[in-house]
Amino acid sequence: MKILVTGAAGFIGSTASLRLLARGDEVIGLDNLNDYYEVSLKESRLKRLTSHPNFRFVKLDVADRANMEKLFADEKFDKVIHLAAQAGVRYSLQNPHAYIESNIVGFTHILEGCRHHKVQHLVYASSSSVYGGNTKMPFSEHDSVDHPVSLYAATKKANELMAHTYSHLYGLPTTGLRFFTVYGPWGRPDMALFLFTKAILEGRPIDVFNFGNMQRDFTYVDDIVEGVIRVLDKNAAVNTEYDAISADPATSNAPYRVFNIGNNNPVQLLDFIGAIEKALGMTAEKRLLPLQDGDVPATYANTDLLNDWVGFVPRTPVQEGVNRFIAWYRDYYKV
Repeated sequence: MKILVTGAAGFIGSTASLRLLARGDEVIGLDNLNDYYEVSLKESRLKRLTSHPNFRFVKLDVADRANMEKLFADEKFDKVIHLAAQAGVRYSLQNPHAYIESNIVGFTHILEGCRHHKVQHLVYASSSSVYGGNTKMPFSEHDSVDHPVSLYAATKKANELMAHTYSHLYGLPTTGLRFFTVYGPWGRPDMALFLFTKAILEGRPIDVFNFGNMQRDFTYVDDIVEGVIRVLDKNAAVNTEYDAISADPATSNAPYRVFNIGNNNPVQLLDFIGAIEKALGMTAEKRLLPLQDGDVPATYANTDLLNDWVGFVPRTPVQEGVNRFIAWYRDYYKV
């Protein structure tokens, strides 16, 4: 297949592109290489892809309407994995306009491109952050997600609504994946594992929010990518048993699906830090701080629906995943 991967220089996007190339797909990788975090890391991720004969890189912002229209018209993609977005919960408090441009305007251009050029299936990144103020655990796709606590979360919820509209109006199969705290080699420098590792190695204290009373459903990147590709290969379909009177948010009478994709095993933040300390052979100096605005104390994915749909079961224990990240980090940064 000919597949567009947006955010191809990103953490998940570059890993997914490698997997697609390995199985023989043609991949067009799109990224704007913005400076939200170090561009050199994005360029290094791309170098793993650009030597492959079935990969082409397009430097382009999804918010660029004219050039996005041209790209879809020229390339005639079979399927699309849309991972490009302005990421980060906390940054959305500082720069809200970046989230509207990328996550709302850019997503509209993706939907329009898929609609007008008969894309077979759009798989796009949602986020566990859509669960917002929900306190019922584990988070289920059957639950309401109408109370986001950050603009980032609100844009991801909006993406799900927009996708449903296109599935309903134009029969475009769309699947949204609510990612739960992805970690691993080549990860993002603004994420906890990266920040903690860097600080500990440099002998600096680490900031531990909510005084350490945090839980996250840490999910290893290779497991995430396995789930993404399995979903890509099984187009979203109409739920023939959908009941509009007692509507289920997870499915529809349109070819629309939304799934949690996580480890289904939340880990206490202090235990996660312990795994980092063990891998490094060093002890962290911890600075305990209150919960930050826009953050939530716990995430926990119910992944039954995804397992039923494509047989997705994460397999990487946290200590093993952390060990792999630390080995990559030491090699990449020569520490």
